Amino acid sequence: MPSVVGLLEQHELAARRRIDGLREEADRIQAELAVAELEWQEWAIARRRVDMVLAPDRGDTAGTEVIPDPRDADAQPTPRDAAKPKSQVPVWREGLASSVLSADYQRILQALADRSRLRQGPLTCQEMAAVFGMDVVPARVEALRSKAKRLVARGWLAEPAPGRFMLAAGVSGPGGGS
Repeated sequence: MPSVVGLLEQHELAARRRIDGLREEADRIQAELAVAELEWQEWAIARRRVDMVLAPDRGDTAGTEVIPDPRDADAQPTPRDAAKPKSQVPVWREGLASSVLSADYQRILQALADRSRLRQGPLTCQEMAAVFGMDVVPARVEALRSKAKRLVARGWLAEPAPGRFMLAAGVSGPGGGS
């Protein structure tokens, strides 16, 4: 007859394997979602640009860059220098300044840029909450995780290991040039 401790260990191992499998599936789905969101955003941008070209009477937009909002493809574009607290996160590209992001996103980039300058590793969202002086409670941590995942999906951050975030290659923090 097997021991109680042995049975508990078997159940614990089975539960751990199930968690690992679900995490792998969640990571795969997150990656697939990021690709789908990027594709959606590219199509929304393409449609807006075609609309601009086909409707020249909307006024002169030369010199005005805009942040596309793929969630509402029919909305009017927002001027790039008017980053609002609830602004969208544009896809990162060479030369794009972090000033296009809202203050919360810039604060995340700054914390990770500081870590990078000090040659320290990636940060978890719990560690970020502590760095920002927030209460390390699930609601705060999940809010940071949501923002960090959005920055990963848009190319600003990298996630070398699940739940650990760092600046993506080529990205520098606020005041860092790109």
